[in-house]
Amino acid sequence: MPPIAKFKKQEIVDCALKIIELRGGDALTARSLGEKLGSSPRPIFTIFQSMEEVLAEVMKKAYGIYREYLNQGLKERYPFKGAGKAYIRFAGEHPKLFQLMFMKEAKDVPNIHQVLMNVEENYNQVLSSITTSHNINKEIAEKLYQHLWIYSHGIAVLIATQVCKFTQEDIEKMLTEVFIGLLTSFRNKGE
Repeated sequence: MPPIAKFKKQEIVDCALKIIELRGGDALTARSLGEKLGSSPRPIFTIFQSMEEVLAEVMKKAYGIYREYLNQGLKERYPFKGAGKAYIRFAGEHPKLFQLMFMKEAKDVPNIHQVLMNVEENYNQVLSSITTSHNINKEIAEKLYQHLWIYSHGIAVLIATQVCKFTQEDIEKMLTEVFIGLLTSFRNKGE
């Protein structure tokens, strides 16, 4: 007969998420998780086969939190800008999760189009927000998305690693200026 679980799956995942939020992804170990739960690590493994499995569940929950931010951003007057602001806000409010999700070294280095498809599960929704809001074709929208994602990612990394602070007004203005500059440039080239 299998051992009786001392903790529920969600309880373990929530606790693991708290460890990462406080101390980063490297701090999540069976021992640290057991200590946070007020137990030895053993009860964890009545639910999970390994710490990799725990981390996979934590990542699902983390992406769910991020998705809530993104969905709020996409409801703004300018959805594409809202998505960028949401990405940056997530980095500021959940820096350790952001680092774990969006700042880890890739085994197979993708090109810019692939990286956006890999890191942004809502890629098509964000892309559609550009084409619809600004009456532009998909090619220009993809170029804008690539450039603005790189720019937004840079700001988000600076915030998540506490290298630099930005006010919301700074972020709004910077995203707007870059967007208008790129859009003007692409339209002038006749793309």
